[in-house]
Amino acid sequence: MEILAYGVQQDERPLLERAFAERHALRSLAVFLDHDTAPLAAGYRAVSSSVNDVLDAATLGLLTAGGTELIAQRSTGFNNIDLDAAAELGLTIARVSYYSPHAVAEHAWALALAVNRRLTRATNRSREFDFRLDGLLGRDIHGMTVGVLGTGKIGECFTRIAHGFGTHLLGWDIAENPACTALGMTYVDRAELLARSDLISLHVPLVPDTHHLIDAAALALMKDDAILINSSRGGLVDTTALVETLRAGRLSGVGLDVYEEETGVFFYDRSVEGISDDTLARLVTFPQVLVTSHQAYFTHTAVGQIIDTTVRNIDDFEAGRINENTLVPASRP
Repeated sequence: MEILAYGVQQDERPLLERAFAERHALRSLAVFLDHDTAPLAAGYRAVSSSVNDVLDAATLGLLTAGGTELIAQRSTGFNNIDLDAAAELGLTIARVSYYSPHAVAEHAWALALAVNRRLTRATNRSREFDFRLDGLLGRDIHGMTVGVLGTGKIGECFTRIAHGFGTHLLGWDIAENPACTALGMTYVDRAELLARSDLISLHVPLVPDTHHLIDAAALALMKDDAILINSSRGGLVDTTALVETLRAGRLSGVGLDVYEEETGVFFYDRSVEGISDDTLARLVTFPQVLVTSHQAYFTHTAVGQIIDTTVRNIDDFEAGRINENTLVPASRP
């Protein structure tokens, strides 16, 4: 089968092409999939998308008109896909339901450690041979109260690392994870977790009930010197409210690997023309804020697993099978 892959990163391309080489013809594109680039897929039965592609009803309609039958998304998240429209069009949609949770959990902790110990500021200073310690005072992670919102696979990995630091653990989720309680985690309601935690990390999916889970009211509950980490989905945080909180001199550190309006910005080089998003532009000016570009998943292990699962999803589609990664099965004879 011939497959067109959109949004392929430079480091990802050789891994992707090597995995597909034996069974499928693959064409890799750096451009992202949206209404303007969808016509490039004309004649391809299968399209592989990335998390920042825009697969709304209009884009899906263009893909279907061009002969596309399968969209194999190379991510766990799928909030960028209009599943109802896909079902109406008879498309099959598959995702990657699992890849290394350690990749994301470790990156979340990298963000937490970096903002706590002011590593970005220290690095920038040392490059200019300024070796003062002014403004670089951090805190011991050991003994902190760490709140984990969402204790699934990634949240559990994050909790295990937190336990290794010697922290007090609070959790919030719709169901308790026995592995987390065995590590000493106490489950509390969300308000109590926000109020008591020194460090808060988000590991929940983006669904209507979790949109802006961290809004102005939630931010107001947090300690003035709390650290907030989000490596899950940008829409969990009301960024405008976060900026206002930072402007008020609150929160000692914020580490974000995702941003609610990241589509069209993350994965692109905007260093020459800049960005028109005033909220993001203001956010990155705060010295206690560190933003990375949705790279928490980007390890050899995780990307390899994502690619292997994507190949399996395409193989299963070609054989007329659905599997645990199928979100929308098409009506096929």
